[in-house]
Amino acid sequence: MKKLNWGYGIVIAIVCFISFIMFFVIKMSTDKKYDHDLVTEEYYKQELAYQSEIDARQNSAELTDNIEVKNTAAGIIIHFPAEKKDINGKVFFYRPSNKKLDIELPIHLSKNEMLIPTEKLVEGKYELSINWESDGTTYLYKKDLQIRN
Repeated sequence: MKKLNWGYGIVIAIVCFISFIMFFVIKMSTDKKYDHDLVTEEYYKQELAYQSEIDARQNSAELTDNIEVKNTAAGIIIHFPAEKKDINGKVFFYRPSNKKLDIELPIHLSKNEMLIPTEKLVEGKYELSINWESDGTTYLYKKDLQIRN
């Protein structure tokens, strides 16, 4: 019987190590349990528009009466400033853990308030982003929310 010398031992160790690494690479890329999503599909396009987001946040910060968000049993109530008229835009609920739970709604007001029923949201953490416009000026309001049903 022939003995293995140290050169064969090193080669066998390297092959075993590479096989071990390749097993985990293949497992992570094919198993749906380890689904890796980007934060946004259009990342670079969104980065180019970042200055307009900064300006909209600054406009929102300069308001004397800003947006108020209340988490009630009926749902999320968003109260817009009373002095602003003809408000339009979108309300976006971003769920960091699962992009399938993201919700985007157009703004429909009733007495400067908008109600989002709790049935539309799953319990957990959301990042609320309200991008709205009034009199040709854009505003952006962001807040982290914890939804409890």
